[in-house]
Amino acid sequence: MITTNDSQNSSRLIIHPPCPLILLTFPSLHPAMSTSTAPHSIGRRSDSLDRSSSTLHSPSLDRHADLDPYLSKEKDDTEVHVVPPPPPSDDDYPDGGLQAWLVVVGGLFVTMSTFGYVNAWGVRSPANHPLDSTDRIASQAFQDYYENVLLVGTSPSTIAWIGSIQYSLVFLPALVAGRLFDIGQFRIPLTVATLLLLVCTFLIAECTEYWQLLLCQGFGVGLSCGIVFGPTMGIVAHWFKKRRSTALGIIACGSSVGGTVFPIAFRNLTISVGFKWTMRIIGFILVLTLGVANLTLKRRLPPSYASGGLFNFKQFRSPAYSFYTAAGFVAFLGLYTVLTYVDAAAPSQGISGDLSFYLVSIANAASGVGRITSGIAADRVGPLTLMTPFTAVAGIMTFVWPFVHGRAPVVVVTVFYGISSGAYAGLLAAPMMAFGETADVGRRTGMFMTVMSFGALAGPPISGAINVATGGYHAVGIYAGTAVMISVVLLSLSRYCVLGGWRGKI
Repeated sequence: MITTNDSQNSSRLIIHPPCPLILLTFPSLHPAMSTSTAPHSIGRRSDSLDRSSSTLHSPSLDRHADLDPYLSKEKDDTEVHVVPPPPPSDDDYPDGGLQAWLVVVGGLFVTMSTFGYVNAWGVRSPANHPLDSTDRIASQAFQDYYENVLLVGTSPSTIAWIGSIQYSLVFLPALVAGRLFDIGQFRIPLTVATLLLLVCTFLIAECTEYWQLLLCQGFGVGLSCGIVFGPTMGIVAHWFKKRRSTALGIIACGSSVGGTVFPIAFRNLTISVGFKWTMRIIGFILVLTLGVANLTLKRRLPPSYASGGLFNFKQFRSPAYSFYTAAGFVAFLGLYTVLTYVDAAAPSQGISGDLSFYLVSIANAASGVGRITSGIAADRVGPLTLMTPFTAVAGIMTFVWPFVHGRAPVVVVTVFYGISSGAYAGLLAAPMMAFGETADVGRRTGMFMTVMSFGALAGPPISGAINVATGGYHAVGIYAGTAVMISVVLLSLSRYCVLGGWRGKI
């Protein structure tokens, strides 16, 4: 309270200390507690006090020295030192319980509805495919159906851009989605992207032109899948520590389930009910799976406001992170070449048409086994320690794949390839937790996936161009296998940088 005293023809400023209860209720009444010292910026209260004190002690008020003891005492009483909370310990993570495992279930449905759905795209059958026209239309998923029915006259390479854009966009938005997740924006992006994915899926049934399919399936489905998938890997870090790799392996299994179910469903439904109702049925399946995901996925830790902006270039000062990111980019130049072309190459390897279609499903089923078993084992020996040799096995199978002939050898190679590549895919996000703080895991994972998306975008077209140029798959296997083996070297270097040696758990 401020009053003036006019006795003896002089004006004197008198400040009466406000009641403490009034100060607590209305902090703005105190000269040292302005609106800038609200609870969200209480750490800057000391600066506000200094500024207020300097104002009160201007030359025009120097004669009021009796105010100094009061102001000094009030500054000491109101100054608050905020100590940042310690990082979470192992005991702070649930590592189980109903809510934690419901998050895993939701994550499994997310990967099934994103990667599993996108993986149903398929590839173009070779010109010498030994099936008649009807079976050939049913033998593949979207790519072959569009070539032979919906977009007759459009070149296969032009149609392939729909699938390539769709697949790369599953990774590309992870940078933005991961950063939004870190600052607490999770529920709204998840809901909006879910609705966009459902709308685009139902609209595909009504598309008749190339540009319509490119917009709905290429950009719409790809972008929405990326926004839904992006934060899912990061949210596991909120709930699991000791069993994190197991949780990630189970979640990654959703991709194998979807990659097995959706192509078979598409093949059978297009024959029985037609393309339009096939897409509507797939849309209703996504309503169920994404509905469960939206109900079960939940953050646990408070938002983080780490410095560095959307793309934190300082993270690349870490050799371990840089090597790992480079390994992801190079690996995706060749890792999924076998999965993409195994059914197209099968007829030239002496495989019947019916079995060639199911080779993709066999690879996806084996991939599911690799994802779960590697996740459980990685909690004991470390994800990076385990995924490196498994990736090497995938590279060897990629080398061998085009050189085998006959049903049994092709199936054996497909199974071993599926298990080993599944181990890599299932543990892909697990080492991200070791490269920095949990609070920044969304942005860190997002940057990694964004860089990796360019490898996913370029890999299949490069393999296809080599196939066209050479007229076979031998050179394709050599190219893809070499890319995978280079990624193994980079993974080994990343592990060495983290541990400072070749032994240890990471």
